[in-house]
Amino acid sequence: MMAYEVFVRTWWTENKDWPNGLEPCVGESRTIARNIVSETEARKIAQEWNATHEPGRYSLKAEFTSEN
Repeated sequence: MMAYEVFVRTWWTENKDWPNGLEPCVGESRTIARNIVSETEARKIAQEWNATHEPGRYSLKAEFTSEN
């Protein structure tokens, strides 16, 4: 059986030498849900988190991946 992990991470970091002071950078992930048994449910959790949290300057967003 497939299981999914839902997590958040940023996509930018400060760098004064880049336009707008931001350089593309995949941040460290932080788990918000584990052992989700369907892709549909994992997608729903990520979408709900993104709908209720502003991504801010560093584009903090929820995503999901297979744990297997």
